[in-house]
Amino acid sequence: MPLSMLPPGKKAVVVDIIGGEGIRRRLIDMGIVRGVEILVVKNDVGPLIVGVGEMRFALGFGMAQKILVEEL
Repeated sequence: MPLSMLPPGKKAVVVDIIGGEGIRRRLIDMGIVRGVEILVVKNDVGPLIVGVGEMRFALGFGMAQKILVEEL
């Protein structure tokens, strides 16, 4: 399922990233790669706030749609 569908407080594992080299490179630079655990901090109006380890990132809805995850 896309990351954008998870409610706040849920953890998931990234299983795939759909998109071209540009978006993949941007997500890799943030540490969002296949197999990493990700926490949804905020998912309402505006960008999603996600946690990867100790870091927090804001992702637009379109980018979050391209990150496929499996809920833990």
